Amino acid sequence: MYTAQGKINHDALLEEHLPAVRRQALALQVKLPSGIDLDDLIQAGTVGLLDALQRFDANAGASFSTFASQRIRGAMIDELRTRDWLPRSVRRNARAVDQCVHRLEQKLGRPAEEREIANEMGMDLEQYRQLLTDTNNGLLLPYEEMVAERGEPEAGSGSPPSPFAALVDSEQREQLTAAIETLPEREKLLLALYYQEELNLKEIGAVLGVTESRVCQLHSQAVSRLRVRLADSA
Repeated sequence: MYTAQGKINHDALLEEHLPAVRRQALALQVKLPSGIDLDDLIQAGTVGLLDALQRFDANAGASFSTFASQRIRGAMIDELRTRDWLPRSVRRNARAVDQCVHRLEQKLGRPAEEREIANEMGMDLEQYRQLLTDTNNGLLLPYEEMVAERGEPEAGSGSPPSPFAALVDSEQREQLTAAIETLPEREKLLLALYYQEELNLKEIGAVLGVTESRVCQLHSQAVSRLRVRLADSA
């Protein structure tokens, strides 16, 4: 969209793409704890859209829609990452689960079962599952964080990441893919439904035949296993 002088019409682009901000916010919200406010996501996404308008270079060959979409989502994720969702006690427990999983799986040579992890931590099964539930409430976008792109190109530059950055990203994704392959089948399926098929927790629960809270617990446990495997491969 251009003015009579051949310049980009920022007002028209802003109005056209504002609905996309809300769509992305809604799509992201279903993956987050219930306490996340939709308006906060929309506000952050709008800031990302305004940033895209300022930084976009129409001569670079990239479409504004694609570039704006990346900026909108990036702004929402940045907003989420600035928040401290978990108390220290829950963070300590999350680290304790990771350490316990690491010890058990080194000893067993296979994925540790829930009851084995609970016993190792001196808990009954219900206490361990509650810990997983508490921990999951702070696991915002864990997959995106584990495979976060390095060195996002400047707005509208159209230039790819450096060969080194591309190599690092490729290696990281390969490590993550390999780690996912070692997960128990149900946890592997859960991650595929959540991140690849983009189902929400209720839909995943219907597929797996479990409650939404149980999906959260399994998700938390899967992420703990992945953290351990990625740390071992680092």
